[in-house]
Amino acid sequence: MQQFLDTVNEVKDFLSIELFKLNNVKINLYNVLIGLLVIVITSLLMRLYKRIYKRLIARHAIDAGTAHAFYSIIKYVIWVVVVVLLLDTLGVKVSILIASAAALLVGVGLGLQQLFNDVASGIILLIERSLKVDDVVEMENEMIGRVVSIGIRTSKIKTRENVLVIVPNSQLVNDRVINWSHVEKLTRFHVDVGVAYGSDIKLVTELLKDCANAHEHILMQPAAFVRFVNFGESSLDFQLYFWTNEAFIVENTKSDLRYKIDNAFRENNIDIPFPQRDVYIKSHKTS
Repeated sequence: MQQFLDTVNEVKDFLSIELFKLNNVKINLYNVLIGLLVIVITSLLMRLYKRIYKRLIARHAIDAGTAHAFYSIIKYVIWVVVVVLLLDTLGVKVSILIASAAALLVGVGLGLQQLFNDVASGIILLIERSLKVDDVVEMENEMIGRVVSIGIRTSKIKTRENVLVIVPNSQLVNDRVINWSHVEKLTRFHVDVGVAYGSDIKLVTELLKDCANAHEHILMQPAAFVRFVNFGESSLDFQLYFWTNEAFIVENTKSDLRYKIDNAFRENNIDIPFPQRDVYIKSHKTS
C-alpha cells in the first residue's frame, strides 16, 4: 500500500513540473494534459453529434438547413465555453483579460468593422434561418447558386457552373437576395413563345401544355398553363407557365421545352415568325 502511495506521489510530482510561465500563470504538464484531454473529448462529442444529425437528415426526420444551423450554433457555443473553462483552469481570469483587451479591441475594431459586420451577420443567419443549407438563391449580381455551407463569417455558394463562391455574410443580410426555396422547393417559371398571325391559337395552347407535361422535371400538379399575352408587332405572344422542384437546373428545363415546342410547331405547321421591316428608298431628282 505504501509503495502505491509513493508511486502516486511521484506521478503527482512529475505532473507538477513547470513547463513555462506566462506572467503570473504557471503552466505545468498536468495543465497541458487536461487541456488536451478536454479538447479531444469535445472534438469526439462534436463528431458524434454531427453523425447523429446527418442520420436524421438522411431519414428526413429533420430539415437539412435547420440541422446545420443548430449544429453551427451549438459548435461555436461549446468551443467558447471550453476555451473559457480551460483558461480558468490555468488560473487566467477571463473577466480581467476581457477588460484589459477592451481598449485594444476598440482601436482594432475601427479597422475590422467589416469583419465584425460579417460575424454579426453570420450569427443573424444562423439564428433567423432566413437562409439555409441547400437553398437556391439569386444574388444582386444575378449570380444563382445553391448554399453549401453557412459559416460564422462567410458562406459558400455553388453556382450552376459548379464554381464555389465564398460570400461574406454581410452581403447575404444587407443585399437583396432572392431565395427560391426558402418556404418550399416548388417554384414557378415560364417560357415565352410567339406564333404567326392566323395560327390556330387553341392548337398552340394544347401543344404548349403537351410539351410541358412530357418533361420529367415539370410537375403535373399544379398543372402547367398558357397565357395569351399580347398581339405583338409580328406575332401572337404566349407564355407557358410550369412548376418544378428542380429550380437549380431550370435553365436546362427551359431549353428542353424550347426544343420540344419547336419540334411540335414544325409537325403541326405552326410558324414562329421573325420581325420584318419594309424599307422605302426615296430618290431625289436633280435638275
